Parts: sequence; structure tokens; C-alpha cells
Amino acid sequence: MKQLLKQPGRLLGLLFLGMSSALTVQQAQAEHDIRGISQGANGVFNLYAYPFNMNLPEGTSLYMWGFGDLDLGEGASHDAGANYQLPQYPAPTLIVTEGEAVTINLVNYGVPDNISIEMTGHEVSSQCIDIPAPQGPTPTTGATNCTAGLFTNEADVGQAVSYTFTAGSPGTYIYHSLAGANPGLHTEMGLVGVMVVRPADYDPITNRTAYGAGTGTDYDHENLYLMTEVDPDIHIQMEKGHINHFTNTDRYAKVWFINGRVFPDLFQGDYNTLFPNQPYESLVMSRPGDVVLVRNVNAGQDAHPMHYHGENLRFIGRDGKMLSSDGVVANLGRSDNTTNSAPKQTIDALWTWTGKDLGWDIYGHDAGHNCIDVNPRDGYADANSDYPGEWCNDHGKPIPVSLPGVGDLTLGGWWSGSPFLGDTGDLPPGEGGLNPFGGYFLVWHSHAEKELTTFDIFPGGSLGSVVVLPPGTPIN
Repeated sequence: MKQLLKQPGRLLGLLFLGMSSALTVQQAQAEHDIRGISQGANGVFNLYAYPFNMNLPEGTSLYMWGFGDLDLGEGASHDAGANYQLPQYPAPTLIVTEGEAVTINLVNYGVPDNISIEMTGHEVSSQCIDIPAPQGPTPTTGATNCTAGLFTNEADVGQAVSYTFTAGSPGTYIYHSLAGANPGLHTEMGLVGVMVVRPADYDPITNRTAYGAGTGTDYDHENLYLMTEVDPDIHIQMEKGHINHFTNTDRYAKVWFINGRVFPDLFQGDYNTLFPNQPYESLVMSRPGDVVLVRNVNAGQDAHPMHYHGENLRFIGRDGKMLSSDGVVANLGRSDNTTNSAPKQTIDALWTWTGKDLGWDIYGHDAGHNCIDVNPRDGYADANSDYPGEWCNDHGKPIPVSLPGVGDLTLGGWWSGSPFLGDTGDLPPGEGGLNPFGGYFLVWHSHAEKELTTFDIFPGGSLGSVVVLPPGTPIN
């Protein structure tokens, strides 16, 4: 990190990436957790449903139906989520613990159709309730009954339903509305989200694991990659009140999302006020050797082949079940760089970037740094090295190409001015600025070309990224 911040003025680029809220000024190591909410002080989730209009980067908006948190972010997993109460896309990520009794109270404040909650992988019971005391939008006054539906009790406008179940095995689950005359309409309109079940022995400091201690699923950072898609023509019809015009036969998606945003908006910070109804970003941050738990979720109605650059993922779970031959360790998952996820499928996978065997010293800007591999002797630099985690076999090797001058380059916003990790070289005025820590940006994106567009305009859609930051860079 000797040259990490030699151009402090370029920290202004953090405003564009949303990294200002993600990278803190303290120098201690830190971890990233999925943004979401836990059950409030009264032991329940209080959700509501309401229409809203969602921003798109080219200046248009989409009419949506969304779930929101009546408890104003009381159980938010991050300080930025405190007091957040808007209807959102995707729905609030619910964070619970294995074996925990879960109650979800749902009020329909304005969605012009019966709504419900179906929790994949769980047996849920429901009952009609009085409308909870709201802290969000103004409700229809008075207590009402709910409506018996095909799968479960449903809530029409001004009605409320309570759903109860026991959180099952650790993993990632989808919840969504499945009600009304055209059930597929509700996922299309935005009434869909994720529930994360943590293992009973989970501890955010001492036991960060997806499926429990000893399962081989330990991780440093946890990120949600939730994929959806919409057909804007359907949303126009719903905004006009033409509920019965929906049909899956005529549906043709034109906009593709990761965590409810499209490129470039998905790089902005969590709870960014530019996107009031789209609180979750998807920029993944890591350091060499860190283990990232990717919760890959296809909550849409089309297949989404997400492709992860840099290293292969090791699959550890699918649809809330650990991929194991003995029920003890996650040893059945394959190694791959693409998840060919089917609609409503969840995949848990681990990703690590080390820089091993690149064939040149990625810290070559610092000719005097050491690489000590003594304990354990595994080929990687020990904690007392200048750059812990460096692959010592590449230490001191020159980069095997002749580096071009600035005049021979087309400069992108994420070019730091140097090919070395942690280095920020000289750049012309007004160039670069989005990579102040000298990280390596690797694209995580859909492998279906049409999904990299928004209204057929490239770049857009499901075009995400991970940035590998220098050792010691704090991540929050």
C-alpha cells in the first residue's frame, strides 16, 4: 500500500461508484454482509405492498408493485438501512436463523390485486389479521378480513394476512406473491425478494459460514446477485389499470436487473437517494485471498446464465440445500465460472481471487517489497509480508509486455494509470478517477448478450463487476 493514495484528489471518483460508503477510513480489515432486515423487536416482519415508479438510467421510469418495511428498517443489517420504509425492488431481503419461528405480517395498501407471500422450501400457515399499526403509508382504516386464495390466504386492498413458519435449513430462498387471477403477474411487477437462513451456530465475527461450522463453507464477504427481468409493455398496461391484459404468452423482456438495478446504476452505493426504491447495489469488493459468498438468485421468469470473471466459483448449495455427499461438508458442488440458473433457482457459491500463476509480480510497482512464505508453507505470502497473500512464485517477475504510454491508450474510467495492484499512475486531467485504490476490476455479467442492454442499448442490463482491492484495504 506504499503508493496506494498518492493521488488523493482522485478519491472524488468514489462518489460515482458508491464506494464512499463501502470503503471506510479506518485501516482494519472488515467484511461485507448482505443488506436486509431481521425480525423486529416484536419478533415479526411487518411488510406492506404499494405501487411506485422506479427510475431507469436513460431517464424513464417503470410502474411497479413493491413490498416495503413497515418497521422503518428497525432490523436493518446496515446503518444505511435505518429508517428506510419505501416500497422497493427487489423486496426487502429477510435475514433469519435456522430453526427460528418466523412471522410475516403483510398489508395491501394499494396494489390493485389480491397479493400473498409464498416462501419457497417452507410449509407456511396463514391467517387473516387486523391491519397492524403502520409507520409507513396511510392505511385503509379499520380491521378487515382477508381472502381465501388457491394456495394461501390473500390480501386485497385494505386487507392484511399473517404468515408463520419455522426457518428451515441454512441457505438462500425466494419469496414472492402468488395470488390473483394471473399469479405470474406479481413477480413481473416486483413482488419478489430473498430470504437468507443463517446456520444456528453463525456468528458474524467468529463463524462466518453459509451452512455451519465444519462444513467447508466459511467466507469473508457475502453478496447478493439477484437477477430479474421485465417486459415494460406489461407495466404500462398495469399503470392504466388493465389487470386482465397480462398473459405470459405475449411477455417479452426488454430490461434485465441485478439487485433491482441496471448498469450503470448498479454500481452506486446501497440506499443511494438517486434510486429511492432500489436500495441494493451489486458492486462486489474483495482482496486477494478473501473468500466471497455469492448468493446467486434467479427470481425472474427467464433463464439467466451469469458469468463470473477472475476465478471459478465453487458451488456449495442449491435451493437452500448444501451440496454434500455425507451431510457434513459441502463436497458435491462443481467448479465453474457460469451459473446456468433456472427461474426461481438459488445457488450459493464461493469465489476467491489470488493472482496465482499470472506469471508476473502484481505488486511490481514496489521493487523493494518482500514475500515471506514460512508458516504455513503454502506458496502464499504470510501475514508478516508486505503484501499478505501474494503468490511468491511470481514475486519479482517483470510484467511480460512493454507497457504503452498514455498517448497510446484509450482510457476508461476504471483505469488507475497502472497495471499493478495498489498503484495509481499519472493520468491526464479528467481521465479515470473511478479506481482510486488501484484495484483490479473484473466483469460479472450475464452471458446472454441481450441481457447486457436496456431497451436494446449497450451497455446496460445485467452488467456487474467485482473489484479486487489491495491487501489491507478496509471493506465495510
